Amino acid sequence: MKTNVIMKIMNIIFWIVFIGLCIKTGALLVSFFVTLFINSNGAEDTYMGLDLLDIYSFSVEYYIGVASFLIAITAMKAYLAYLVIKLFMKFNLNYPFNEKTALLITQMSHFALSIGVVAIIAENYGNSIMRQGITLQIDWGAEQFLFFAGIIYIIALVFKKGVEIQSENELTI
Repeated sequence: MKTNVIMKIMNIIFWIVFIGLCIKTGALLVSFFVTLFINSNGAEDTYMGLDLLDIYSFSVEYYIGVASFLIAITAMKAYLAYLVIKLFMKFNLNYPFNEKTALLITQMSHFALSIGVVAIIAENYGNSIMRQGITLQIDWGAEQFLFFAGIIYIIALVFKKGVEIQSENELTI
């Protein structure tokens, strides 16, 4: 009973996270297009105080690169939250070790890894911009996503093994 309540609360929390990340992605996209095509001062407050005006003033190409990485990583985070929601929809506490759950958790680990890789590329891109004297205060979160991907992958392996053991037990019965 208590576990079901916790699962429902976590499902609601991930829905909120997913919606928030979708809103953030949309806001970044709108700000990006407004800055490029309508008013270049839009780079001053890209999203919740994020100031990319120095980069835009230095080079529009650099601004496009940084903004594209921000949008891509935020969209990827939203998709990862969606995968977690999907997991909650398919997860059955009475029969937790099934092929669909194991596959979804593996997919989540691979996607978290890809977010980490994109964040590493973005971090290196940002470092190359900063070497030219431009201030860039963005934490891309590469290390956190790589660590997260490793943990999820271990959980995925446990679930795969659980599916194998459960299948063997069903065959012996």
